Amino acid sequence: MADRPLQVTVEDVAREAGVSRSTATRALRGHGRIAEATRTRVESVAGRLGYVPNLAASDLAAGGTGVVGLMLRDAANPVYGALFSRIEVAARDAGLELVTVTIGADPGGEQQVQALGRLLGMRVAGLLVATGGVDSHRLEPFASEVPIVRVGRDEPSAAIHAESYDEAWHGGLLAARAHELGHARVVVLGAEAATSFGEHERAEALVASLGATRVDRVATGAAPDDGVRDALAAVDAGATAVLCASDTRQLAVLRALAERGVDCSTSGWDGILPGLDLLGLSTVRVPVESAADAAVERLAALLDGDVDLPIHRRWRGELLPGRTLRPVEHA
Repeated sequence: MADRPLQVTVEDVAREAGVSRSTATRALRGHGRIAEATRTRVESVAGRLGYVPNLAASDLAAGGTGVVGLMLRDAANPVYGALFSRIEVAARDAGLELVTVTIGADPGGEQQVQALGRLLGMRVAGLLVATGGVDSHRLEPFASEVPIVRVGRDEPSAAIHAESYDEAWHGGLLAARAHELGHARVVVLGAEAATSFGEHERAEALVASLGATRVDRVATGAAPDDGVRDALAAVDAGATAVLCASDTRQLAVLRALAERGVDCSTSGWDGILPGLDLLGLSTVRVPVESAADAAVERLAALLDGDVDLPIHRRWRGELLPGRTLRPVEHA
């Protein structure tokens, strides 16, 4: 019986302590939001049973409720980079191990679906999906295997949890600012849904909130300067502002305006760029931190079988007025 302690698993500890495996794992690692009484009970049971943790990487690769997958759009994008950093911190605090896959341009979503399959092949216990490029009907088969939490995008499916940005609210903030400053004709520079669902959703929300304002819509490709020429053509025709669905697009518009020596108001969306305050960009600051923290907390709770939340929740950011969206000057 001398080798008995090496045969004791974290499942044995969890069962004896009356908690889930993930709760036992987090308690023994000293991570996560766990009641002190629960942590003490788990540690006591582990000591009594002689549990010896196996910290080898092969143990993590074997799966289990402490290992979760994260699929992320290209982390070179400032918003996704900030989201990735925040999710990493939140996962560590929750005692979860992350296996991450990043995907670049993928208009059809095929690479993203394949990436999800690879993550499931690693026997992850749950998935965080931080990309808008996979439709609900393609996620639902994965949701039948493990809990899924979508991060940053609205989710219509009742099978998939979501912590998203309230883009309708954000669109209303920006539209109200444009009205306040006297803009009666604007350009809305967004993206095709297949290129960037998030930017497409933002443009739709903004147009819906602009009401009687005359809108010249430009739907673009993936590159930040796509659609800029069409936007400037609308400015030449009388539009007084270019409202962009991302800050990188706003910068591309500002660069093109400067090259032509044309003065025109602009706004963006994201609010994450370093030095944004120095640049004076008018933008919507999305609540990346709130959505990331809530998504990790939700997935950890799902793995514990303990969730008492609406399946879909939206987080609201703020308008950063900046200097690039200015009052209309009437002759």
